[in-house]
Amino acid sequence: MLLTIFLAIVFCAAITLMLLSAVAFIQKKEFFSSAPREAREAILPREKELFVGARTIGWTLMAFSILMILGTGIVSIWDGFRNGFGFWQFFMRFVLIFTIYKVYDMICFDYFLLMKFQFFQYYFPEVGSVYPLKKYGYNIKSQLLKLLVIFPAASAIAAWVCTMFR
Repeated sequence: MLLTIFLAIVFCAAITLMLLSAVAFIQKKEFFSSAPREAREAILPREKELFVGARTIGWTLMAFSILMILGTGIVSIWDGFRNGFGFWQFFMRFVLIFTIYKVYDMICFDYFLLMKFQFFQYYFPEVGSVYPLKKYGYNIKSQLLKLLVIFPAASAIAAWVCTMFR
C-alpha cells in the first residue's frame, strides 16, 4: 500500500512536470486539447521561444516526465508480479493511483494553477478573458466521467492483462 501511494505521488509529479514543460517552455498550441474550446480558439501560436533554449528544456522535461509515468507503470506491475497480486490487488493499485491523480488534478491544476494563481493565463494572456467566465468545477462532468468510469475501466483492463501474464 505504501508503494502504491508513493507511485501515485510520482505519477502526480510527472504530470505536473509535463504541464510545466508544455505551458512554460514548449508553448505549442497542440498541447492544450483539454482546455475549454474558447481558450483553445484564443491561444495564439508562439513561433518565438520564451528565451533561447526554452523549447529544448521543455522537451527534455517532457521526456523525463514520460519516463516517470512509464516507470510508475513498470514498478506497479513488476511489484505486483513479485508479490503474487491477483486481479483485485492489481485493480485496487491502478484505480488508487488514478484516483489520487484525478483528485490532485481537480484541486491543484484546476483550482490553484488555473483559477487562483492563473498560471496558464500568465503564459497565455490572450485567454485571460475566457477563464473569468468559468467557475471552479466548470469541467466537472468530464472530470467525474474520468474518475468514475474511464479510470476504473482502464484499471480493470490493465489488471486483467496483468493477471493473464502472471
